[in-house]
Amino acid sequence: MTHQPSPRHRRAAAAAAGLLALAALGITAPAHAATYGTPTIALSATYLSGAVGATGDPVVTVTVAQSGADATALTVAASASSKTSVAATSDVTVTGTGATRQISVTAHARGYTDLTIKVTGLGGKTATKKLYYAASAAVQNAADTRYLTGSSDASAAVDVGGGYAVVADDESNVLRLYNLAVSGAPVKTWDVGSKLGADKEIDIEGAARVGDTIYWTGSLGNNKDGEYKADRNTVFTTTVSGSGASTALTVGSSYKKLRDDLVAWDEANDDRYGFADGTEDGQVPKQIDGFNVEGLEFAPGSTTTAYVGFRAPLVPPKSGGKGLIVPVTNFDKVVASGAKPVFGTPIELDLGGLAIRDIRKNAANQYLVVAGSWEADDNSDPYALYSWDGVAGHAPVKRLDLPTTDPGGWEAVVSVPDLTVAGTRAQLITDAGAADLYGDGTEAKDLDHAEFKKSRATWFTVGG
Repeated sequence: MTHQPSPRHRRAAAAAAGLLALAALGITAPAHAATYGTPTIALSATYLSGAVGATGDPVVTVTVAQSGADATALTVAASASSKTSVAATSDVTVTGTGATRQISVTAHARGYTDLTIKVTGLGGKTATKKLYYAASAAVQNAADTRYLTGSSDASAAVDVGGGYAVVADDESNVLRLYNLAVSGAPVKTWDVGSKLGADKEIDIEGAARVGDTIYWTGSLGNNKDGEYKADRNTVFTTTVSGSGASTALTVGSSYKKLRDDLVAWDEANDDRYGFADGTEDGQVPKQIDGFNVEGLEFAPGSTTTAYVGFRAPLVPPKSGGKGLIVPVTNFDKVVASGAKPVFGTPIELDLGGLAIRDIRKNAANQYLVVAGSWEADDNSDPYALYSWDGVAGHAPVKRLDLPTTDPGGWEAVVSVPDLTVAGTRAQLITDAGAADLYGDGTEAKDLDHAEFKKSRATWFTVGG
């Protein structure tokens, strides 16, 4: 009797025969189905600020991956918005392919929204991250405006080439390097406080560059409560190396008695400007007869004589008064070696009843002066931009009235173009520290996240 194989053995034999036949034809058996891990997603920033109608708003870099899959097969999109009136999912644009993508957001209204960013991988697996977004209101000159994030209290700026500037903040002792062509965070930062022995804010308000040396000055005045704080009585230098994005700063020398010297000089000249009264305990600096420095620049053709420009006092201290400049003829030696300051003849500029908020010149000794109120208010008072030749007795000329309906007061001129050429432009920066940027009643300087703090830099046509 012939033995018959069991059905199980017959199936195995048939399968083996089939494999042999496929092998003879050069065909291999299919591999096991691929397995994919859960995708990963990382954001370069968790908090992002934009503006309604803005050009060149900041972007966030998204990095995605999935084990077992090529990154090009992954998709990234916004899947939810907590407040669609500010920005909906359709207002989130994702560009790029592969492991790195870029996210930009178009804002429709002032306020906050939490955006959910979702990566979808192979096998239908997903992962998400939250992007916390804040949008400020539309402003005038929006196409010519960029936002400098990370700080809201910009107070002085110095051009370092290639469209970059070092910007000071009067609420901290940090200097920040920005690319002024785009909105976004600083490229580099330098906290100069410890090297200057400053435990509190210097209240940096003015700056001027001579060669590779930048001179910086504190306000020299009392604080907002009328109290003397020694760190505010600081003038110091930084040495610049490199330029543009490669700029580096080294803290140099400092001098911490210029306020005292100015008061003594004024007292020796019959208290002409009331500096002693303006610096008394209890006297707040931003009064019409107060004491507050906000401008610093060098005299025409000079590397030694500095013009110290005052926000207060107005001279005389009444409506229609003039902006005050006190020249220090050996400023370089004062800061470098502590030499006793030598003061020149003061200069009084007719700025239409406004005070000096910044002063800047170019190599051709063409000056721009930002004129604004001496008061400690918002931007509701007038601001204007004047040109000047830097010569005592020569009157400044108003170039334009600066817009005052948007948040922030005009505080700094980055650089001065050739004012004789029609159409040339200058970039001005605001201090927006007291502004309610997002409509929640919080002043920008008090916002919890540095990424939501910002100042505004705007181009204005000044030449011709």
